[in-house]
Amino acid sequence: MDLREISQTYSVAGQISADDLNAIKAAGFKSVVCHRPDGEVPDQPTFDSIKQAAEAMGLEARHIPIGQMGVTAEAVREMVDAIEEMPAPMLGYCRSGARSTAVYQHTAHLRN
Repeated sequence: MDLREISQTYSVAGQISADDLNAIKAAGFKSVVCHRPDGEVPDQPTFDSIKQAAEAMGLEARHIPIGQMGVTAEAVREMVDAIEEMPAPMLGYCRSGARSTAVYQHTAHLRN
């Protein structure tokens, strides 16, 4: 798992599995946000499987899927809400981390 720090309170990674959550929690993360729609590829873990495992470990989890349309205004609003409502530090993930990075960067003008 390749964790990339975007800010002091937000990092990104490619696709995670439930097995990665121990390391994510040990790294100090308090919440995870999935930006990958379910079913992009057949062997991808579902968000619900990640959420159930995360919550069992005391991590908050939220799904803000970003699909073929790219980063939408709705996704940006949902991400602002997640940043304001969920505990930090937060890990965003998708297939490669690119969508998680992009949506976070789009929130900058709304968070200041």
